[in-house]
Amino acid sequence: MSENEKRIAARPLLPGATIGILGGGQLGRMIAMAARGMGYRILVLDPDPGCPARFVVDGCIEAGWDDSRGAANLARGCDVVTLEIEQISEHSMEAAASFCPVRPGGAMLRVIQDRIEQKDWLRKHGFPVGEYRAVRSLDDLREAIPALGGRCFCKSARGGYDGRGQGRVGFGDGAGTEEELRGAWEALGEGAGVVERAVELEREISVMVARSPSGEVRVYPAAWNHHVHQILSWSVIPAAIPAEMELEARRIAGEIADTFQLEGLLAVEMFVTTDGRLMINELAPRPHNSYHESERACVTGQFEQAVRAVCDLPLGDVDVVQPAAIANLLGDHWIGKDGGAVEPRFDRALEVPGVRLHLYEKLKPRKGRKMGHLSAVGATADEAVERVLRAKAAL
Repeated sequence: MSENEKRIAARPLLPGATIGILGGGQLGRMIAMAARGMGYRILVLDPDPGCPARFVVDGCIEAGWDDSRGAANLARGCDVVTLEIEQISEHSMEAAASFCPVRPGGAMLRVIQDRIEQKDWLRKHGFPVGEYRAVRSLDDLREAIPALGGRCFCKSARGGYDGRGQGRVGFGDGAGTEEELRGAWEALGEGAGVVERAVELEREISVMVARSPSGEVRVYPAAWNHHVHQILSWSVIPAAIPAEMELEARRIAGEIADTFQLEGLLAVEMFVTTDGRLMINELAPRPHNSYHESERACVTGQFEQAVRAVCDLPLGDVDVVQPAAIANLLGDHWIGKDGGAVEPRFDRALEVPGVRLHLYEKLKPRKGRKMGHLSAVGATADEAVERVLRAKAAL
């Protein structure tokens, strides 16, 4: 079917329709809030009966990511299903797709779920990735590290995020020792993974792209991301990169979306090297933490755009109307030095001009768990970052 035939055949899902979300975490919650504001009904599936989305949706099915019956039950009551997490099983995706469209689809998810498959797919289609090797045993790991220069990042093939399922080799005093290799193998869960040659980084960016079933594409301006202990600490739009690099990053993201025939959102995480190259780090087929500030920076935020894309509505304008930044709030802010519970001083944070508070209604704070975020606007990107970090420090 040609793109023109697809456009003719496409039928937008108008307000009043029901959207299902596989996943009820903070991303599902914020998709639901945007959808409800546009007049849609929302059902979610999540294994946690107290998931953040539960408090803002019409119904919640308590089921795991590999529960195909639960996914089918969700889809039976929906006009379209989307997702907020990559860990949905292939069988669950297929079960949901037998009742209504699932966007993004299972074929794309299968590639992205496995880091080996993802890297191989990107390389096969000519997209820029750094040097890497797939490993499936400790002996593979022993061979890969020296072949890739000795300083490497090791990532599990499946699952793992915010630094989980990851290890480093060649950075400390014990570089290259058997103990270090075994530590990296344990970080991989003693299973399949990807070993990547470490590159000299100037910064990390991401680019969000939306694509509708009708083939309309909108690519957001790049976000500049700063990580601490491999967890996103703050992010800002627009990113401080040269205009030519910005255009190239957006071109790459748009081409990946078209090659996948994306229906929904795709975040493309990229490295900017010190010698001016772009390398793709990872893909995420959903809204992304680094684009929370798009709600304030851009004409159309990522969550409204997600609803537009999966419902095949006209996509919204993604131009920047004002620089904006976010800072993640981890569970650490709710835990005192003695391990007891404390209440963050949100009143002090909100004294900073241009700052807003966004909490996810997670019931149990834990160290490293994302409980919410602060956002701030400014006359410049630097001012937005300064404000949001000043507000965070005031907690």
